[in-house]
Amino acid sequence: MTLQQLRYLIAIAEYGSINAAAQNLYASQSNLSTAIKELEQELGISVFTRSNRGVTLTNDGTELLGYARQVVEQADMLEARYAGKGTSHLRLAVSTQHYAFSVQAFVNVVEACEGDDYEFILREATTAEIIDDVRAFRSEVGILYTDGFNRRVLQKAFEDANLSYHPLFEADVHVFVGEHHPLAHRALLAPSDLEPYPRYSFEQGTSNSFYYSEEPLSYLPHARNIRISDRGTLTNLLTSHNGYTLSTGVLSAEMQSGIASIPLNVDERMQVGYVMHAERRPSDLLLRYIDQLHAIIQANPTVKAREN
Repeated sequence: MTLQQLRYLIAIAEYGSINAAAQNLYASQSNLSTAIKELEQELGISVFTRSNRGVTLTNDGTELLGYARQVVEQADMLEARYAGKGTSHLRLAVSTQHYAFSVQAFVNVVEACEGDDYEFILREATTAEIIDDVRAFRSEVGILYTDGFNRRVLQKAFEDANLSYHPLFEADVHVFVGEHHPLAHRALLAPSDLEPYPRYSFEQGTSNSFYYSEEPLSYLPHARNIRISDRGTLTNLLTSHNGYTLSTGVLSAEMQSGIASIPLNVDERMQVGYVMHAERRPSDLLLRYIDQLHAIIQANPTVKAREN
């Protein structure tokens, strides 16, 4: 077993295919294939399941990837320490639902990073992708919400993926509408008030279900639905069209002007938290990111922060 084999393993798992990993590493596809084949033969396991869509980690491969990351990270720190660089290569990968606070925390960590050698990755992803990213070690942490409706299903998904869930805050359900929307000046809304207007929600791909939805109350039937995949499109729709979306009530910086956040009169409460792989030891950079999440949440009056 060599460090190069482990680096190839990590890259293939992150990029989802041998071809993509080879392109990003400026290596030949045959070299990566041979390295993984030799690693599998040496250890007596199958690391990847191969298909025409790419590769996915087996259970043995997922376990091996966790060890590989630790070995490579330690090797990088050792090399940096004795090469006189003074700092090691820093890496942080975050997968998140479409929350402005998780993006702001990420930006704060990037801005505070003084090292010249780092790699930061932010993925705004579907619920299923977040769980799989953390399961397969493509991301160190995933940010998502649970509530009374989806919690049992998601908790089972977390257990199957060997993830631990950590609550960040709880919030009442809020309605986001544009400032010129007919409901924009209401102090409180009922679900029946929303029936005449289009509902905006984030598309969940092939794993689409009420339980994996990013918005609460997704199981309520609605005649007009518009699904999108990024926050920029949502902001444009809210400011230019008389639709709505449901969320925590925490407005992002780009939403502060032109969008109203109104409480919805329902018993349901949202709980937003983060998931980590149970076998991962958090890096200093990940701990900094989690601290930033807590700091931003503590400063917001619309949510109830949970204890660390």
